Order: sequence, then C-alpha cells, then structure tokens
Amino acid sequence: MEQVKTEMKHKYLSDYLASDAVVKCQKCGAEMAESKMAEQMFICPECKKYNRVPARVRIEMLCDKGTFEEFNADVVSNNPIGFPDYDDKIKSATKKSQENEGVICGKAKIGSNPCCIFVMESNFMMGSMGSVVGDKITAVFEYATAHSLPVIGYTVSGGARMQEGMISLMQMAKVSGAVKRHNDAKNFYLVCATDPTTGGVTASFAMLGDVIISEPGALVGFAGKRVIEQVTGEKLPDTFQSAEFQLKNGFLDAIVERSEHREYISTLLKMHRKV
Repeated sequence: MEQVKTEMKHKYLSDYLASDAVVKCQKCGAEMAESKMAEQMFICPECKKYNRVPARVRIEMLCDKGTFEEFNADVVSNNPIGFPDYDDKIKSATKKSQENEGVICGKAKIGSNPCCIFVMESNFMMGSMGSVVGDKITAVFEYATAHSLPVIGYTVSGGARMQEGMISLMQMAKVSGAVKRHNDAKNFYLVCATDPTTGGVTASFAMLGDVIISEPGALVGFAGKRVIEQVTGEKLPDTFQSAEFQLKNGFLDAIVERSEHREYISTLLKMHRKV
C-alpha cells in the first residue's frame, strides 16, 4: 500500500447536470443526455432501471452540504503479488473513475446526524475488493468505533480482486472483524447493497449491517446464477438474486426508492443516535 499526492478532476452532481455528453441506459440501451440521466437521479426515464451512481455523487445526494470530510484519499494500491498487467489496470481504472481506489470513506452528517460513511465506486474495477479497499473500510470502522459513530455503507462490487490473490480474500475477515468491534461497542451500521453487490463483499461486510437495504432491481448475491445452475443442475427463476427476491427470502430488510434514501437513513440515524 502506498500514499501518493494526486490531482484528480472529480466529477460532482453539478458536472453531470451540466454535461452535454450522451450516455446509454445500462439495461435498455436508450440514449440520452447525461444531464437528463442526472436529473432523474440516474434512473432511466424509459425503462426505470436504476443505473449506477458515481460514489461522490452518491455522497452529495446523501450528506448535508459541506459536512463530508474524506479519510485516506491519497492511499493507492501497489502490485503485492506481481500480477501481470495489474499496474496498467490500476492506471486505467484511475483514469476512468478519477479516483485513487474503489471506495471513498469519511465522516459527515445526514439530516444533522453525525456518522461515518463509505461508498464503493463501480468505475474503479467494478468496486472490487483489494487490500486498499479493505484497509480504507477497516479504518473508517475503527474511527467510528473510537468516536462512537454509526456507519453508513454503500456497496457495489464484483467481489474480491483477483489480481491480489489471497490478500484480497483476507480483507473479508479483516473488515468483518472491524465491524464486529464496532458492533460490540453498541454502534449502529446500515448497509445499502446496490447493483451489483456480489462475491466476497456480499459474503462479508455487506451482510453484517444492523439494517440492510437495497434499491429496486439491484443484483445482490454471492456466486453467479449460471454457476449455481451448473453446480446444482436446477433452473433458477428469472428474479433470482434480485433485491426483490432477497427481500422475500429474508436477506434484506427493505427496498428503498433512491429518492427516499436520505430521509430513510436520517430517520434511522436519529432513532439510533446515542444520547
């Protein structure tokens, strides 16, 4: 793990609202102005698909204006096992996402309620969990535990980062341990599993929240549908691993419309606020 000073041209909600670029819906492929997609909170006006939200925009949508303070912004990955072309992939992901890594962490207020927050970034190698992602999320839980703060976590991930081998899998235990210590100190943890939340992230900190919510239509699961069908020999329903399927089967506590997240989370933070 390294720390470097970088000059990122982060894009915020105002940049998307002013954009004249043309984008496609991730589901139906409808083309539209990026500004129109941003106006709809990145929900396709044609098919109503919940398209992925850039992490910094998500933070803006949730947090009280001017309250977010980022932690460990300059921490970047190295190539711990010498995986071929991994350095190039990191550079490409950094350029695409304008982020140093696959998660943004910090503290903020939501509805005047102080909290810590982490939001995973899908544009950085699909939010895959390597050592730096694990370190940053662990650090935010340790800070929250030390300061008796709740944690709000937004997950989006393809799972453990294969380019870091066993080191990436170790992050599951490391972050889970930090969540356990946070819980033992009687602090609140809310997870929103967004599309997609899969693999080692689902098998660890994404499913350890006191309250676990999702968005309509999100994919939430561990192994892929085709893998499970091949192993079991069974045909799975079309809705398998959708947020609606997981809610019905008890893996989620609620599915919340994107426009209602800030109010929903603010209410829960107020209910669990320590006197």
